[in-house]
Formats: sequence, C-alpha cells, structure tokens
Amino acid sequence: MGELILVRHGETSWSRTGKHTSWTDLPLTGFGEDQARAVAPLLAERRVALTLTSGLSRARRTAELAGLGTALLDSDLREWDYGGYEGITTAEIHRDRPDWDLWTDGVVPGPPEHPGETPQEVGERADRVLKTVDAALRDADLDGQGGDVVLVGHAHFLRVLTARRLGLPASAGALFRLDTASVSRLGTEHGRPVIAAWNGAPAVTA
Repeated sequence: MGELILVRHGETSWSRTGKHTSWTDLPLTGFGEDQARAVAPLLAERRVALTLTSGLSRARRTAELAGLGTALLDSDLREWDYGGYEGITTAEIHRDRPDWDLWTDGVVPGPPEHPGETPQEVGERADRVLKTVDAALRDADLDGQGGDVVLVGHAHFLRVLTARRLGLPASAGALFRLDTASVSRLGTEHGRPVIAAWNGAPAVTA
C-alpha cells in the first residue's frame, strides 16, 4: 500500500513572524514560493494517486508550484480555527495567559463566523480526511497501480491528523513539529501506522 504524504504550505508573512493564521487567506512570500518549488524534486519519483489540498491560496499555490498537478479541494483540510487568536502570536497571548497551551486549552471565541475550535473538534475533521485517504489508498491498490496520497495543508491541522493516524489523541499533535514547505511520510510497519519520514524541508536559501 502507498504512503500518506503531508506537505505544509510555504512561508507567508504571518508564518514568518509566528502569527496564528487560520482563515486569513495570505499569499506565499517570494521565499515561500521558492520553498514550494523546491518540494517538487522530493516528490518527483513518487506515484501520486490523489492530491488533496486546503482551499486557502497558500496551500493551493504550494501544491501547484510543487508540481502536484490536479489537486482536489477538501474543506476539512483547513487550518485549526483560532477564533479570537487569529493574527496573534503565542508570546502575545502569554502576556495575559502565561500558562496557555493551544493543544490543551484551545482558543477564545472570535467573530460569529469563526468561533474557534477545540483540539477534539479539529481531530474530528482529521478523522474524516483519513477516511478519504484510506479509501483512496485501497482504490489505488485495487486498480493494480498503487500510489500515494498527498495532503497539502497547514501545520497545526496536519499535526493533529498525524496524531490521529497513529491512534493518539488530537492533543498529541504537540509532539510533531512541522516547518514551512516540509514533507513528511506516514506509512505502515507490520500493519501498524508509523512515521516513515518527518519534517523534511527542501534546501532553500533566503
């Protein structure tokens, strides 16, 4: 069976400065576009059966520049809804809540259309994506071609998804750092989900 490949989008102006970015649709920086192009050689020899991407432009552009061809949009691949912490850094949050931790405390409500999400709610979205992934991997095997599934998305969501893939609670995503434009692979060993490679970043100079 093929592997599940996770690609975090390239750099944006907010990811560079550590601001929480969920629904704000920021473009890649010039460096972020270079990062995305540098992902292409890391995937060039893989047979990709399906690519899914978040609908936000930073993810869609990363998929395009990485040479992933036709990518289907999946709304469940959007980033964790940070509610009232959108555009705010962890350091700024700690001024008022020094013990705050996203992975255990979640976020405060934002505007009505962005009330924020708990770790468990993000985990439920990740589980839905993983059902789609498993079906695609099975179909690729059944047609005799095989192949991988690639998800192009956002750091915190992909970290939660990794935890759920490994049978861990959503909050265990705290253990899995993901840099911009990184490529990670989740496979199996003796029928058990495992990390095959993690946070492999292409060599790009600013």
